[in-house]
Amino acid sequence: MQISSVRNPVADLRGLGIENVTNVYYQLSPEQLAEQTVARKQGVYADTGALAVNTGVYTGRSPKDKFIVKDNITTGTVNWNDFNLPISEENFDRLYSRITRYFSGKDVWVRDCYACADQDYRVNIKVITELPWSSLFAYNMFLRPSEDELDEMHTDWTVIQAPGCLADPATDGTRQQNFSVVNFTRKIILIGGSAYTGEIKKGIFTILNYELPQNKNVLSMHCSANMGDDGDTAIFFGLSGTGKTTLSADPARKLIGDDEHGWTATGVFNFEGGCYAKCIDLSEEKEPQIFHAVREGALLENIKFFPGTHTVNYTDCSITENTRVSYPLPYIENAMEPAIGGIPKNIFFLTCDAYGVLPPVSRLSPGQAMYQFISGYTAKVAGTEAGITEPKSTFSACFGAPFMPLHPAQYAQMLGERMRKYDVNVWLINTGWTGGAYGTGSRMKLSYTRAMITAALNGSLDKATFHPHPVFGFAIPDHCDGVPSDILDPRNTWEDKAAYDRQVKDLAGQFIRNFEKYAGASAPEILDAAPKI
Repeated sequence: MQISSVRNPVADLRGLGIENVTNVYYQLSPEQLAEQTVARKQGVYADTGALAVNTGVYTGRSPKDKFIVKDNITTGTVNWNDFNLPISEENFDRLYSRITRYFSGKDVWVRDCYACADQDYRVNIKVITELPWSSLFAYNMFLRPSEDELDEMHTDWTVIQAPGCLADPATDGTRQQNFSVVNFTRKIILIGGSAYTGEIKKGIFTILNYELPQNKNVLSMHCSANMGDDGDTAIFFGLSGTGKTTLSADPARKLIGDDEHGWTATGVFNFEGGCYAKCIDLSEEKEPQIFHAVREGALLENIKFFPGTHTVNYTDCSITENTRVSYPLPYIENAMEPAIGGIPKNIFFLTCDAYGVLPPVSRLSPGQAMYQFISGYTAKVAGTEAGITEPKSTFSACFGAPFMPLHPAQYAQMLGERMRKYDVNVWLINTGWTGGAYGTGSRMKLSYTRAMITAALNGSLDKATFHPHPVFGFAIPDHCDGVPSDILDPRNTWEDKAAYDRQVKDLAGQFIRNFEKYAGASAPEILDAAPKI
């Protein structure tokens, strides 16, 4: 057996039941992992030096195949639903036995890392994979301990990922052959049948979203965050495609992180040590910081090159719309180190409204903010998913429902308490369509969106006069520096005003119907913030 390490991880593997492996590669550098990937013909180098791989059948998460073990700890605490799916302890044991046996006679990569930049909340993670580039992803995305720290580290959670290990749905209790299973009692995450690396990071996000709010009074959030020179922190909530990563990567502000954070009594901290950015249509002009992060050590997933070159064609979505790149947080020039900011002064809810009816910027009351937070609205447009030919609404509670094991009202209550205590401004930003729905109107210019956010951050937007939206009640500014005033009220941008009125009432109805399942656990202030038809 070959062991590539100053520290011997074999005993750790044996303790987990992983034995008789061929080679153990422990804590390899990004350069070594990339070289192994290319040598094994599992990936190639882009001309920037980044490693490019294909994740196979799964190019995104598979939320219907993600399970939580239902046991004494989770039975009465997890909000069981269509994405917090239960699996028995017996089925977990079968899958655990299957995946540990699978490594026999194979190479294995082991990495010790941790989550949570605030050391008071640190969670140590051992990531075990069957592919070198999966270990590179773990290096990029989690926090990296020093050599001295490694000697003293204990493991809080273990992730075992084996894309080649397939479940037997008939006996293992899964829906199909791929699976992602979280066991809060044994503190183990199993991932099989899928090489999509996002399952690793979202597995850890799920456990933090369960443990930190209940045990540490930390509000866990699916958001990006940055900080200005004067220490003012801003956080950006939003589902995929709304601009969360793009808008937080602001050259004029320090990046705290692009996806996962906790809010404590003293401030905001990043859960991760890297960024996992969508790179469809990436350009140096629009997103220079992300564009220049695609270099040696970065991991590109499911991209295509221009023919005859190793130059990435970021507009090519023939494999998936969900092309991704992971890279360490310090690849962003103005990243915070450590990735900890102060108490937020501004919160931005980002939505890509493909119906073109929501204002490009509006201020929310605390009740409206909690209502919108629980709703978690955005709209997908034609072409982003098979079968979508017109705008399609998506409501994802807390802007990240598949990763939130607790009831959405618990997270919303914590958010509301913090908003009031610290007098935080909450803004709704529509990065979607104006002047009509998708196909008729046009996408909001990124330069306008950035100007709106800048005006909110520097306080100039507070000085504007506001008027309420007649249906949703949001406070719409009459003026915003750097933005044409005629686009601030969405109804003004529609040529057919009656069509706008019909569309906004239709969307309001969707909000109301979606919220029915949360009404019983919501305070009157939140219920009063529903749109009025």
